[in-house]
Amino acid sequence: MENDSSIAHIAAILREEASRLRPGDRLPASREIMRRHGVSPVTVSRAIGQLAAEGRVVTKPGIGAFVARQPARVNDTADLSWQTLALGDRVVDESVVTSLLSGPPEGVVPLTGGYLPPGLRPDKQLAAAGARAVRRPDAWAMPPLNGLDELRRWFARQAGGDVTASDTLIVSGGQAALTHAFRALAAPNAPVLVETPTYPGALAAARAAGLRPHAVPMDRDGVRPDMLAEAFAVTGARVFFCQPTSQNPTGATLTKERREQVLQVAAAAGAFVVEDDFARYLTEQAPPPLVSMDAHGTVVHIGSLTKILSPSMRVAAVIARGPAAHRLRASQLVESFFVARPLQETALEFVGSPAWARHLKAVHAEIATRRDALAAALAARIPEAEPHLLPRGGMHLWLRLPAGTDEHVLVEEAKRTGVLVSPGRIYYPSEPPGPRIRVTHMAATHLAELMEGVRRLAQALAVVTR
Repeated sequence: MENDSSIAHIAAILREEASRLRPGDRLPASREIMRRHGVSPVTVSRAIGQLAAEGRVVTKPGIGAFVARQPARVNDTADLSWQTLALGDRVVDESVVTSLLSGPPEGVVPLTGGYLPPGLRPDKQLAAAGARAVRRPDAWAMPPLNGLDELRRWFARQAGGDVTASDTLIVSGGQAALTHAFRALAAPNAPVLVETPTYPGALAAARAAGLRPHAVPMDRDGVRPDMLAEAFAVTGARVFFCQPTSQNPTGATLTKERREQVLQVAAAAGAFVVEDDFARYLTEQAPPPLVSMDAHGTVVHIGSLTKILSPSMRVAAVIARGPAAHRLRASQLVESFFVARPLQETALEFVGSPAWARHLKAVHAEIATRRDALAAALAARIPEAEPHLLPRGGMHLWLRLPAGTDEHVLVEEAKRTGVLVSPGRIYYPSEPPGPRIRVTHMAATHLAELMEGVRRLAQALAVVTR
């Protein structure tokens, strides 16, 4: 039997020699290797076989062994700084969105989040709807590019007014709808007006589109129309983003009078209103959306099923008219073609079933119970943290912290204490007016966990303010 150390020795010599040659170059012949090193044909054959197994050489029977071409390797120390210049100075910051979507570590109570807890999601009913949907004829065929006709009609009826299916485009969730709207309605580097505070995902989408968000103040009744008119005049903006119902994070709902005023102000400025109606199904007896009152094509309306059903139910509708509608459809087509038909069919099955009404009733009851329980627990344990208002619906309470509180320190201390809350800073396009946090009542698994979260938050605040 050949000595393994001899084989390893010859293999090492040939490996070194191969490293000095170019791909395709021939190694010395076996006889030459035998002569140089005084080894047997078996030792040479096994050494070359070892290199072939490593992918270093390719053998051609009767001809010889040749240096193989090596696949490109990732070099951890490669200098990739050239990409900075190639990419330019536009920044897509995903950190805030990632933080909002990340689940809590084991044992940590989530008082932040934007979706229903597992126990309230209609998972079984969605699974049944999905099973029925995929049995439909052509369930896996290409859908109409604007979306299934019946699903578009359903969203149009939900919007009300004189909205029709032809005004409606099905897209992959509310966040995708925001991205399409910002890119379609405003040119890069243009100003865009936003309520302040506002949804951080909208700020991220606007900035990713190259837009410059400008704040418009709010009060307990929502955005102030007088300040909106002034902001249009000062900035020259032609887009205003708002959430008129159960706004995130404040919970404010625009009154009917203010809704009319917002439309009048936008029409006078020749501007669009992007209406993110994300909380319509999270608000019992929600008022009619802005789009139902719009007669001039001012409103680009976004309605979604994701918040009320499941994070993976990425189905939403964008409603618009005129050239804006055409551009939005073109944007959808160019970027993603269409929403997967089985998902659209599943959504249509669910909202057309009795499970839809039962689910809405259950969610509305749970929202009211949790909202009131959270407000009572905060009043009892953290009376110095003042809620902006008690919202009609939605998932959140917006808290003003005692003056001088270091918001960042509180959020980190709360995390160490075992509870997650959202820092107020991320909801502002510019400097915030003071320390705030958003607390969510729907992310906790049950009421007992919600109460424990408030206890931990009170403990963290006591540490920070002592």
